Amino acid sequence: MNWLVAGPKRLTLLLWFLTAIPILFAIARMVQVAVADLPADAVKFAATPLGLFFHALGGSLFGILGPLQFAGVMKRRFGRLHRVLGRVFVAAGALLSVSSLRLLWAFPITSTPLLDWARFMAGLGLGVALWLAVTAARRRDIPTHKAWMIRAYAIGMGSATVSFFALPVYLVTGEPVVGVTADMLFVWSWALNLWIAERVIRRGGYQGHRPPAARS
Repeated sequence: MNWLVAGPKRLTLLLWFLTAIPILFAIARMVQVAVADLPADAVKFAATPLGLFFHALGGSLFGILGPLQFAGVMKRRFGRLHRVLGRVFVAAGALLSVSSLRLLWAFPITSTPLLDWARFMAGLGLGVALWLAVTAARRRDIPTHKAWMIRAYAIGMGSATVSFFALPVYLVTGEPVVGVTADMLFVWSWALNLWIAERVIRRGGYQGHRPPAARS
């Protein structure tokens, strides 16, 4: 588990690598909607092009900016830019949260009810985690702020973990993972991400604290 405390550059590259697949897939899907060339299993998304667009936009920004925020290099060298991008990161996460719930409302059809509940909890949990992170930052509880930001990123990037495991299967078999297996893979990926996030939080010492009271 030494990779959990990898150097800033290696951590940034690792996270970008893991998020590259779903980001590229989201961009490709938006292009397919724009040119009306969706595959048969995705024609339904033509009914909610804006929902899909905002979901792809929020997810892409969230995935790209997250590694920059967590690596720490930008905060040390470009503190003001770090704060500005942090606000964009939160806005992108909020957009991802709302759009994921919107898509769930529009397309609740999955192989198992478990995935619908997992999608709902992930969309809601992402929004709650971001709200708690912002609240902690306002009261200058930076460790708690970092902890909730890490949890939010873990939830938001669930599709990255799914792609990491599902893409090799597709390359070998030529068929995507579907049905109950795909549903369980999504649920397992969110659980794995949150487990890793908690390990990172503990190893990084991000324990909440109350800022010292001002002296009179």
